[in-house]
Amino acid sequence: MNSKTMKRFLPRRLLAGLLALLLLAPLSAGSQQVKFFRVGTGSTSGTYFPIGGLIAAALSNPPGSRACDQGGSCGVPGVIMVAQSTNGSVDNVTAIENGTIESGFSQADIAYWAYSAKGRFEGQTPMRKLRAIANLYPEAMHFVARQSLLARTPADLKGLRVSLDREGSGTRVGGQLVLQAYGLSPEDVDVFSLPPGAAADALSTGEIDAFFLIAGTPAEAVLQLAGQKRISLLTISGEPAAQLAKDYPYFTPDFIPPGVYPNVSAVETLSVGAQWLVSADVEEAMVYEITKALWHKSTRQLLDSGHPKGRQIKLETALQGLTVPLHPGAERYYREVGLISESMPDPADEKPENSDAQEAPAN
Repeated sequence: MNSKTMKRFLPRRLLAGLLALLLLAPLSAGSQQVKFFRVGTGSTSGTYFPIGGLIAAALSNPPGSRACDQGGSCGVPGVIMVAQSTNGSVDNVTAIENGTIESGFSQADIAYWAYSAKGRFEGQTPMRKLRAIANLYPEAMHFVARQSLLARTPADLKGLRVSLDREGSGTRVGGQLVLQAYGLSPEDVDVFSLPPGAAADALSTGEIDAFFLIAGTPAEAVLQLAGQKRISLLTISGEPAAQLAKDYPYFTPDFIPPGVYPNVSAVETLSVGAQWLVSADVEEAMVYEITKALWHKSTRQLLDSGHPKGRQIKLETALQGLTVPLHPGAERYYREVGLISESMPDPADEKPENSDAQEAPAN
């Protein structure tokens, strides 16, 4: 198996390792009982899934494990954490609110809209069980196209076949907003609903002309595709991007440097923060231990070596741009380490400029 193949299958191996721990760990060790904690991620070809796999591996500490100071796990005692593949942000916040998963990753804008019943969730009941553990890293908007199209911006996609990801993904919402900003209605493009890996395959075989993805760089689907086919990344900048950032303050200017993807030039784009959310119903003690383990030095080593985006998950940026309240357990930890000294405001009370703006209708 070559190095690229090994990297591609690393997340699946991490998950398999966790399942093996489950099978081998005793159901109890003295008075300690095994507890399960799920992390909703995203498509296996995106960034959420491998990052979720790294975090789950680092924070799992089944009963009977060797002690941290003896070279064993430094995760949460008695906990087996599992990264669960989902459709993405929209599905994750809904599942957390409904109690079908304990936690999940979400784009900052999706989290805010869900908590406040705005934007994508206008007219729905506010999802007031959403709480934050940490801000993780910025996610860049990728509009990937066949290089032969000679397209430069999303406006050049009119009349073409474009995948915006599946219903239930934050990527789909963002893609609709970007097309709208460039003057395209849903009827102006032939919309496909493929997850990133399938979209990359479809572009490679000529079944679609472009696809949209919001993910930390390098995104696995784009990385694999760029190594096989000549592709380009469309620019998301200028007045359309400035208006998007004004209407949706959680979209910020970003830049994908040259060399991130093989034979792909640097490109201006927008990004949005990836946040780890948890249900308010999860016990304070549990979330405290999870937050503490997330920032343990052993977790730091795994994040730094396991995925390029893992290096951007830092304690000093853990509270930046949070769009739902901190869970009391997480807040307790951040107070202990001196990141919080005053009371934390409710993000729903801090209405961003034009936060009532609506995204393009779903297709």
